[in-house]
Amino acid sequence: MTKLHNTGGTKPADNTKPAENAKLADSTKQHPQNASWWCMAFISITAIGFATRFYRLDEPKHICWDETHFGKFASWYINRTFFFDVHPPLGKMLIALAGVASGYNGSFAFETPGNEYGDTPYIGMRAICCVFGSALVPLTFLIVWEKTLSLSAASIASLFITFDTASVTISRYILLDPLLMCFILLPVYCWVKFLSYGEKAYTAPWWFWLTSTGASLACSVGVKFVGLFVVIFIGISTVADLWDILGDLRKPLSNVARHFLARALCLICVPLAIYIAFFGIHFHILKKSGQNTEGYFSSAFQSQLEGNPLNNASMPEYVAYGAILTVKNYRVGGLYLHSHWSLYPKGVGLPHGQITSYFFKDDNNKWVIKEVEGETPEVHNVSTPIKLVRSGDLVRLEHYVTRRNLHSHSVPAPITMRHFQVTGYGVNGTGDANDIWRVEVDGQKHGVPVRTVVSNLRFIHVNSKCALHSHSKQYPKWGFEQLEVTCNPVIKDKNTLWNVEDNYFPRLPNVSVEVYAPSFFEKLVESHAVMHQGNAGLKPKEHEVVQSRPWMWPLNLKGQHFSGMEPRIFLLGNPVIWWINCMVLLIFPVMYAVARVREERNVEERIEITELKHRTFSAAWWLYLGWALNYLPFWPMTRVLYFHHYLPAAMFNCMLAGVVLDFILQVLQASFANRLSSKSPQGSSAIHHFGLGVLLAVLAYSFYLFMPLCYGMEGPKSNDKSSRMHGLKWLESWDI
Repeated sequence: MTKLHNTGGTKPADNTKPAENAKLADSTKQHPQNASWWCMAFISITAIGFATRFYRLDEPKHICWDETHFGKFASWYINRTFFFDVHPPLGKMLIALAGVASGYNGSFAFETPGNEYGDTPYIGMRAICCVFGSALVPLTFLIVWEKTLSLSAASIASLFITFDTASVTISRYILLDPLLMCFILLPVYCWVKFLSYGEKAYTAPWWFWLTSTGASLACSVGVKFVGLFVVIFIGISTVADLWDILGDLRKPLSNVARHFLARALCLICVPLAIYIAFFGIHFHILKKSGQNTEGYFSSAFQSQLEGNPLNNASMPEYVAYGAILTVKNYRVGGLYLHSHWSLYPKGVGLPHGQITSYFFKDDNNKWVIKEVEGETPEVHNVSTPIKLVRSGDLVRLEHYVTRRNLHSHSVPAPITMRHFQVTGYGVNGTGDANDIWRVEVDGQKHGVPVRTVVSNLRFIHVNSKCALHSHSKQYPKWGFEQLEVTCNPVIKDKNTLWNVEDNYFPRLPNVSVEVYAPSFFEKLVESHAVMHQGNAGLKPKEHEVVQSRPWMWPLNLKGQHFSGMEPRIFLLGNPVIWWINCMVLLIFPVMYAVARVREERNVEERIEITELKHRTFSAAWWLYLGWALNYLPFWPMTRVLYFHHYLPAAMFNCMLAGVVLDFILQVLQASFANRLSSKSPQGSSAIHHFGLGVLLAVLAYSFYLFMPLCYGMEGPKSNDKSSRMHGLKWLESWDI
């Protein structure tokens, strides 16, 4: 007789609780046949996952997409050359380590996509990324198993990852994304394992999995800052877990406090210490100055880099009239005050010399500081007295190369129209009254001498009552895409501060710049400020089309070119998998709503379906949250976005699909159990097995059709009817 359950009565035990999970897991262990099936499924799917990703790993034999960046970063690590990047260092250090282990010496230029590797041993760096990308398959399997204890749900979810062409493609190249995705799933797995020891608190395994969760969270953020989304995910789960502990009236409140302190130690202190250690290693390895550090890091920071003009440099402590200077904007990532021979074009303010801020050191950054009245002495003229520049002095800044003076007037700036234009004006240092600036040392009284590196200066235009200002707005091509310099009427704006970096005046005694060296934590803070500013500045350039927007990603509307040369590589999700995932995102909330209505209406159902429903819904909502946290934050972002940014969210979507599809198959099996059991004892399970078989066949065949996207396409593109890919261009937006 069918056992029914009144859904409006007492809520059944939640099978996702640790105690229930332990019982179900033990039952699996007690049945050798069940354990054998589990091991067979896990090993087989993992092997297929690794095989799909390592197959023809050496192809293409040229630089693909962002390999040009991350291969170059690995080279700089190997050569110990400091560089700027918008991402934390862990992923790049691991790639560099793999390069060293595989015999790469850091000599390949990684100049542009499409350049042939030739004899360069690049496979090792691709291989480590591929290992991390392949690890997504077993991690997916284990996470879903721990949450549902359903072998079929775990198998479906991991097969979705295995046969997803986007997941395969992203795993095969020298990129941070496979490492990031692995370090997103790893703390999730460690956390669900930790929760399974809920009844064995403070035992060695309990501490191990809690600490491992914290350590892997540090790794996720240590690869890319979007790893913070999984930190939030684990944080929300932690709050929910502590809330459940608080609700256990059998335990005293001191128990809640102990649990809280344990989580604070392992999920806050441990990951923070490990994350800081990554930067300690980063600073220890990168000792040499690189060209792309000059415009991003402060003068004091640069003084610690071997080969930088400021390293072990000696220059006058104070600034004197006649000195040849370079002036750097004091904001994070501030650049050098710069000019050149080019004029502002017709229709852009007055046609004087262009004034910009520039990333790199060169002679066009040099200025001579002069008195307003009288002759300014030459730096080598020992017959004239030395006069120091002091706060409150009126000065002229003459460009060393063009001999034009720094100048402003009441004409709107080219881009920031509420500011005034700054130009280079005059001939051989002779200009007019609009060349006069008052120099002020921030926070100091008038009369204080201006010091090299450490004095924060404002140059205030005497006639216009505005301050010399620099920010991150770029000039168009006529300004060589350098940054705008203006005169800001808001004198106290933070971007109006400057400092003198280079100070050439041989008649004054020199001091070592070493005295300005920042501490480790000052370097750590500055590095993060620079990375944050760099991320915020990743905007599309003039005439650049943003490749995709977040609303397109789940629908798989537009992919991403990895290689335009043959064999061509195109990042696109397996459309069968991605469109099933989309349907699951829509169907699951409806399923949940229907289930809740049935409960409210006291509809009777089989008790095993009720138990399955509670276990499934708990896991599904948890995975739905993971998908949302890794996807929705991209909607308000104004930076350049690409299709691959969706892949972490797609992993959670695949796991959600595995859980929901398995639930549907099990409900169908249970619904037909009574009517089929009298005719065939195996009939109900046959429905489940048949559904799994059909799904596996569809996934495998769809991967077979679209695998040229991963391993390389040759011949005509899909628009050509003779192309092998012509029949696979299911959407016009796919440029395959």
